Amino acid sequence: MPDNAARPLWTAAEVAAAVNGVLGGDDAPIGGLTYNSREIAPGDLFLALHGARDGHEFAAAAFAAGAAAALVDRPIPGGTTVTVDDTLRGLERLGVAARDRAPHVKRGAVTGSVGKTSVTQAIKAGLDLAGPAHASIKSYNNHIGVPLTLARMPVETQRAVFEIGMNAPGEIAPLSRFVAPHAACVTTVGPVHIEAFADGEAGVAREKAAIFDGLVPGGTAVANGDVAFSGVLCDRARSVGARLVVFGADPGCDARLLDFRPDPEGAGVSAELFGKPLQYRLAQSGAHWGLNSLCVLLMLDALDVPLETGLQALAGFQPLAGRGQTRSVAVPGGAFTLIDESYNANPLSMTAGFKSLGGKPVAPGGRRVVVLTDMLELGDHSRALHEGLAAPIEAAGLDLVHAAGPQMRWLYDALPVSRRGLWRDTAAELAAEAALLAGPGDIVMVKGSNGSKASLVAQALADLQSAEGAPSSSGAPRATR
Repeated sequence: MPDNAARPLWTAAEVAAAVNGVLGGDDAPIGGLTYNSREIAPGDLFLALHGARDGHEFAAAAFAAGAAAALVDRPIPGGTTVTVDDTLRGLERLGVAARDRAPHVKRGAVTGSVGKTSVTQAIKAGLDLAGPAHASIKSYNNHIGVPLTLARMPVETQRAVFEIGMNAPGEIAPLSRFVAPHAACVTTVGPVHIEAFADGEAGVAREKAAIFDGLVPGGTAVANGDVAFSGVLCDRARSVGARLVVFGADPGCDARLLDFRPDPEGAGVSAELFGKPLQYRLAQSGAHWGLNSLCVLLMLDALDVPLETGLQALAGFQPLAGRGQTRSVAVPGGAFTLIDESYNANPLSMTAGFKSLGGKPVAPGGRRVVVLTDMLELGDHSRALHEGLAAPIEAAGLDLVHAAGPQMRWLYDALPVSRRGLWRDTAAELAAEAALLAGPGDIVMVKGSNGSKASLVAQALADLQSAEGAPSSSGAPRATR
């Protein structure tokens, strides 16, 4: 190759060597990798993985769409193939090969009950300013997403950050070992996926702390010192010989939050970093971003990114889709503010969202409104945790609650009548009545688990505004307190 700019991500022969596979066909250059035949770009490697459907069924479509080659475990006609005994194991080997062929790359890993994706992408924003960087896309944080993200890492990368998640015990440590991070963090610990753990949140804390097991010798562990199980995190970090740094509000924290001041443009933060005073701006206004930003700065420091670069990244980092994006929606008589938090929800993030909403100034005659759908994967704790949301709603001084789903019915019934808006069986039914949910001057936050379709309500509220700036549905009466 004449220069690095012309270097392909892989060649078919390099893939075959990395995965101990057999090359069938031409040694084609490969520009990307995907397991979804509908996402194939010309020159990609198609990964014929086994899932709800056998990926081999879609190999012909992938070749027709321009795939340069396919990773397969049996003969497939139509193009260049790399044949292995098991395609998922092959993907894992390719990810490890991508890591090992670029030993210069400083790698970070992120987990936590809340905030993984946003913190990962905020770290990536800082890495991008410091040089060629690489990161997980979307929420590619499981047994497929982590090795896939590694395998997609160009050899020219200088720094990279990987999101790591879990649904059950024993998943995080192996994924962290794939990444072999130089720095790893736990954003927070809360009652998420607790149905998989006999001891509930304590088990979640142990599983999250397992991200430190994959650290390279002398690597940095970044832990949240404000959570109830911070001791579990810190003990695990010490047990693997990591350099431990802690963020939180207590005086002993390496990164200490002193003040968080939300405003219409984001927020101002006062903090101490390694004992030195620090003032900076965020584009995010959610109260949880006080601690999140400190976690980001500690991770960037551990990945050799200058503080000034990290602060610049945070000042420009906007909320991600479904994770706090805000817009104004015109309706008869004015406009309301829509905060889209529809991608994910659990008791921890719900409480943080209520607190943030309660702190926002509202126009005269306007209300602070939440639209909630079921939180999922809470097991036997679900009723108590849904009912328990009534207290933080009260503490935040929210005016009105609309809800959808059988589990949110428990919360709805626990609310005083004065706070009850609409309740419907499904998010789709609530979305159909979007014009009743908000009015001029309101600030409306939509939040729920992705699987309970909160996004349908968020989209329906956004769609109340037509392309001309006028509402697409007219003047139906809104639900009142």
